[in-house]
Amino acid sequence: MPKLVRLYISQVIMGFGLSAVFVAALLTLNVANLWHLVTHSTGGLLAVTMLWIFNGIVFAGVQFGISIMRMADDDDTPRGPRQQALVREYAPIPVRTDEQRKRRHI
Repeated sequence: MPKLVRLYISQVIMGFGLSAVFVAALLTLNVANLWHLVTHSTGGLLAVTMLWIFNGIVFAGVQFGISIMRMADDDDTPRGPRQQALVREYAPIPVRTDEQRKRRHI
């Protein structure tokens, strides 16, 4: 199995695990009276399952995106505004002023 596919599968498993923890925390803390809604309605199990799956998709995507972005090659170039050496070359530019124009016409 290619490394990228293995990485994707592991991140999806981690994302769905985080989603399970998140949904459990929502139910345990009774956010927006969610525990009562789930336990006292006929579609409560379906609602929890959908909440877990949809959050799992989001968390898996975020996990995979973060892991891909962290795979960048470590180069020696400094990053950030403070680490970069500001190299500026200043060259004089002649600018005519009003006094120079008046002197030419006199």
